[in-house]
Amino acid sequence: MANPTADWEKVGSKFYRKIQLYTAVFDQDLELENYIVTGCSYGGAIGTHDFSFHLKYFERIPEALHASFLLGKMIRSISWDKGSIKGLGWSEDEKLIVVTADGTVRCYYDLQGDFAQFSLVNGSEEYGVTACKFYGTGFVALLSNNHLISVPRYEEPRPKLLATAPNGEVHSWTLIPPAYTDSRSVEVLLSIGQTIHVVDSGESEDRMLDIGPFTHISVSPNGKFVALYTETGKAYVITSDFQNRLSEHDSRSKIPPKDVQWCGNDAIVIAWEDEVHIIGPNNAAAKYFYDSRVHLIADHDGIRLITNDVCDFLQKVPEVTDEVFRFGTESPASILLDAVEQLENQSPKADDNIQLIRPNLVEAVDTCVKAAGHEFSINWQKQLLKAASFGKSVLDIYSSDDFVDMCETLRVLNAVRFYEIGLPLSYEQFLRLTPEKLVRRLINRREYLLALRISSYLRLPTDRIYVHWASQKVRVGSEDEGTICRLIVEKLAGKRGISFEEIARAAYDEGRGRLATELLNHEPRAGKQVPLLLNMEEDEIALDKAIESGDSDLIFFVLLNLKKKLPLASFFRVINTRPTATALIESSAQAEDTELLKDLYYQDDRRIDGANVFIREALKQNESRTTSDKLALAGKLLSDSKDTSLELRALQEASALLRMQEAFDRDLTESFTGLSVYETMFKLIKLGYASRAKKMQSEFKVPEKSAWWIRLRALVAKRDWNELEEWSKTRKSPIGWEPFFNLILSAGNPKLASVFIPKAAPTLQPGETVSMYEKCGMRIKAAEEAAKMKDVEAVGRLREAAGVGTVEGREIERLGAGLKR
Repeated sequence: MANPTADWEKVGSKFYRKIQLYTAVFDQDLELENYIVTGCSYGGAIGTHDFSFHLKYFERIPEALHASFLLGKMIRSISWDKGSIKGLGWSEDEKLIVVTADGTVRCYYDLQGDFAQFSLVNGSEEYGVTACKFYGTGFVALLSNNHLISVPRYEEPRPKLLATAPNGEVHSWTLIPPAYTDSRSVEVLLSIGQTIHVVDSGESEDRMLDIGPFTHISVSPNGKFVALYTETGKAYVITSDFQNRLSEHDSRSKIPPKDVQWCGNDAIVIAWEDEVHIIGPNNAAAKYFYDSRVHLIADHDGIRLITNDVCDFLQKVPEVTDEVFRFGTESPASILLDAVEQLENQSPKADDNIQLIRPNLVEAVDTCVKAAGHEFSINWQKQLLKAASFGKSVLDIYSSDDFVDMCETLRVLNAVRFYEIGLPLSYEQFLRLTPEKLVRRLINRREYLLALRISSYLRLPTDRIYVHWASQKVRVGSEDEGTICRLIVEKLAGKRGISFEEIARAAYDEGRGRLATELLNHEPRAGKQVPLLLNMEEDEIALDKAIESGDSDLIFFVLLNLKKKLPLASFFRVINTRPTATALIESSAQAEDTELLKDLYYQDDRRIDGANVFIREALKQNESRTTSDKLALAGKLLSDSKDTSLELRALQEASALLRMQEAFDRDLTESFTGLSVYETMFKLIKLGYASRAKKMQSEFKVPEKSAWWIRLRALVAKRDWNELEEWSKTRKSPIGWEPFFNLILSAGNPKLASVFIPKAAPTLQPGETVSMYEKCGMRIKAAEEAAKMKDVEAVGRLREAAGVGTVEGREIERLGAGLKR
């Protein structure tokens, strides 16, 4: 195996290594020096565009990893005719962002050409975009008038102007992402004149430098340091708060560099055409030379160096790697690695090494495991893991969890680094990216098999992979729709969490409506089926699916959509054959939309129900004329039916009552509107208009018994004792005479009430007259009645109540003495 330190370069007190990832990255006919090249973080795809505005996505793909040959693979080529491109960058989730001079922004979200578009506005159309700078979740655009427009999020783009920057030529600029600023707002660093101006959402501040102008500005990945390169060839590193100057380097070059980027957080990389310098603290430097133009793509823990021929990864040697491999080291991990080599050679020195580091063996094992993760060479990964395995086998107690996790991680990393995939993730990048997002990147590259294997291996959900595969199948599949549907259903049968709605939506967007409908039949969640069916104009199917679900809210959602888009007659035709839908519309309309309810009943020829709506409305009216009109409409609905004669007659009587009450309101001082027939008669008699009440009795055929009751209550309420006394002379009463007694007595006239006791007596039970006279306070009369019935006990009770020795008591005693004889 090659010495792992062969490509190490010492920069100050630290070592940096350049790892060759792939070769033959781009076609040799491609003049890369004429292209703008930008790459996504975490070893992601590369986007380029030339002066003809032709966009391409590239990955680095070697022919064979062991021979380190590389064959370029273009993911997608997009012909561009939308104007001059002023910004080309990537989001952290591998969306390509393209910004044109007029402020139009396109977000290509799946590496396949599909995009979302929005405009920057805020003066971008008038002044034009000159350049853009990108970070993980957003970007900032610089206009020709030095105004800055920030887009914090691509998911919900809301472009907004930052504080006004000063006038003057902008020599170079960059930004500090919101995650690394105290204000949590993006900060823009502008080189204007000799100084740097820092602009955020609230203010623009001059940092009072005098060493500019600066041709390049770069911010470290952690946002703590800023690299400045001047026209005179000097590079400065200062803190991002501009309080401390950390280092100064003179490149002694009169040719301005093509790019200046950070390599991790500890060194800067300056690239000319074919020469790269890495500058560390205290003016330490190292140089690399290439055969063609070099493009820099910075990442969190290093930097990719891209040419037509090669893709290298430059990074500071990780501490654990340095501890294991550095020349002359005697660390426990290095001795453990040597021990496993001695073991393979069957040398007794292996045991000597183990005994030498036995007190630090756990530390050595851990270091070897971590160092394996940072290696790109599979051979050295294996050797380090062998050393760790040998070391932990000697230990009595050791948790193997980290060892197992690292083995899993390296298996995944080696798979995605393979030349047919071309994702050269470092271990630290993998931890930052997360396995879930790595799988998403594989899905966008249509590497479904590898995505499935990694998901199964790492115990991740696989539903998104199957859905994406099926969505692509319906977009590009050449088979007939029935065959595609069958293939998808067979492939996804028994898979959990599959959303057929998403697949069907992809088919519908592709213009395959029939296929979308067939796929939706396999979606078990009606809430997912229905909205798409409505979008597809499959209204009746959507309604049937909602009804089958039994979800009243979902049914109502469909009905509201149908009511908005269909003529009323068509809407009623749809729901008339579906009783559940009709019942829902009927129940909701009763409270909210009576006009719809009337139309529904009319369309369905439900005359009685329609008439009831008018009647309910009539009862709510404040004016009698409006009430009469409503009742007339109800009567009109019922007039053509023979089965509604009773209801029609009731409506006619109600209308007649309203007319009478309207006349009473006009002629008399009291209001009668809203009263029933009985209440109206009662009020008329009470007011002294008995003749009008009599006329109403005749008009509405009020039964004689009811009329007597109404008159009795009214006269009692009126306290018309003379009329009641005169009425007592009547020989017969259809309601009997006991009600007269009870009501008059309750009204406080016992004397008049007693007049009706003899008239009621024939219909009373024996002894009731005694009680009635007693209630009137007429004890002697009650005693006479008791004496007639020879009720000694009642007479005695009355005598006791009257009091012994009183006149009344002596009279009652006399009546009682007659009974004893």
